[in-house]
Amino acid sequence: MLARLSIRDIVLIERLDIEFATGLAVLTGETGAGKSILLDAFALALGGRGDAGLVRHGAEQGQVTAVFDIPKNHPAMKILAENGLDDTGEMILRRVQLADGRTRAFINDQAISVQTLKAVGAALVEIHGQHDERALVDAATHRRLLDAFAGLEKDVAAVETLWDARRTANTALEEHRAGMERAAREADYLRHASAELKQLAPRDGEETSLANRRTTMMQGEKIASDLREAQEAVGGNHSPVAALSAAVRRLERRGVNSPALVEPAVKAIDAAINALEEADQHLQAALAATDFDPAELERIEERLFALRAASRKYSTPVDGLAALAAKYAADVVMIDAGASQLKKLEQAAIEADSRYAAAAKKLSLARQKSAEKLNKAVNAELAPLKLERAKFMTQVATDETAPGPQGFDRVEFWVQTNPGTKPGPMMKVASGGELSRFLLALKVVLSDRGSAPTLVFDEIDTGVGGAVADAIGSRLARLAGKVQVMAVTHAPQVAARADQHLLISKDALDKGKRVATRVNALAADHRREEIARMLAGAEITAEARAAADRLLKAATA
Repeated sequence: MLARLSIRDIVLIERLDIEFATGLAVLTGETGAGKSILLDAFALALGGRGDAGLVRHGAEQGQVTAVFDIPKNHPAMKILAENGLDDTGEMILRRVQLADGRTRAFINDQAISVQTLKAVGAALVEIHGQHDERALVDAATHRRLLDAFAGLEKDVAAVETLWDARRTANTALEEHRAGMERAAREADYLRHASAELKQLAPRDGEETSLANRRTTMMQGEKIASDLREAQEAVGGNHSPVAALSAAVRRLERRGVNSPALVEPAVKAIDAAINALEEADQHLQAALAATDFDPAELERIEERLFALRAASRKYSTPVDGLAALAAKYAADVVMIDAGASQLKKLEQAAIEADSRYAAAAKKLSLARQKSAEKLNKAVNAELAPLKLERAKFMTQVATDETAPGPQGFDRVEFWVQTNPGTKPGPMMKVASGGELSRFLLALKVVLSDRGSAPTLVFDEIDTGVGGAVADAIGSRLARLAGKVQVMAVTHAPQVAARADQHLLISKDALDKGKRVATRVNALAADHRREEIARMLAGAEITAEARAAADRLLKAATA
């Protein structure tokens, strides 16, 4: 539910903080007081279209913050997780509107895209009015609402899983068929190429290894004599190691009496001996590397020639020949064993399609039955709303030739406004006032299923009065028992049923040079005065106050 709404520098609103509670909250006030501005600001925080004209004159930017309390398992939390956003225990939506037209969006003080903000906002709040039935424009929403009413969400999820399995099976089949067709067209070439590359048996990195070995062998021949001469000097018959070792032993015997004189020299000579022995090891390794068989060099050169010739023939780098050989071998296997695999894949696709079709048909039957129950429930709400001659119909069109993730069905809400008239889609057939009352009837029936936790109704009681307004108020109150409801209203019958009454007014500031919108929560006496004003107009009479008292008492009876 919406817990708090804070607005800064939006049109006529300089600074506004409103605390909301559960139940039904009504917003009343004279025409032009700023009710529409308040809703525009709220819609901005939910991801609505930004507009530089929303920024208060003289301000650089405006800002709207909406704080929600929602359970951990709410769908909005899933959107946060999918976008890598932190869950801080509450949901804080914030939108900054700059005077140059740009906007910035935040959730829990983390910058996000407007699209993400809009997705979260749609999961949290539905705003409905006579000309803004956004939740009912898309027919896909109608299907979701019917499924929610019938409790078919798990069945739909199962169909979606089977749809994915069906698509995976058919994709594997199509790819295998395409591979077989390609392989069949090139069968002779593939067999020859596969056999040739198999015999060549190229290995990854082989060219680099052979080229390095070849270079080492060719260069080693040139420096072998210098290496042998150096090795002889370091570790051969002319090596000074023996003489140095003897010198160290003599010094160590003499050093017993004069260690301070002898030890530095002994350490230095030891280091020299170690260095000479290490150099001898390196020289021996280098000589071993230069010691090669001319036949080995010839074999290396022949192998490099064969690899590079194959590289040119198949237009593939030498290091890619091993992968190409594996591919050709797989293609040959596909030619030889593809028919058997094709039959298995065809059978798997048939079975996946059959499982999906069976589940989708079962879902369609459940929707048909649930549509009748939904029609009955909604139609039962219409008479008190002065739609007693109207009829609500849930159209479930099943087309098995057009399957989809949610089955074969297209669901759309239709209405017949009067007997003898042609029924049609609710969004096209119903007038503005009728549409808002059809919507209210639907929401009352679907209050605990398929609804956002906060519903906003913008003047859906326009043009009605008396018993119809009272019926609207009664249904809004019933709806508020399941979800949070906010209603902008001019009907005293609706206002009397509120759990929270907010008065929107426009105050003059700076000796009348400018005005600002204010919102005040009304206590009992002030609430009676406001309802009396709604009944009587500019001059509030004793009769209006008495009528207001009767409405308030009736609302609590």
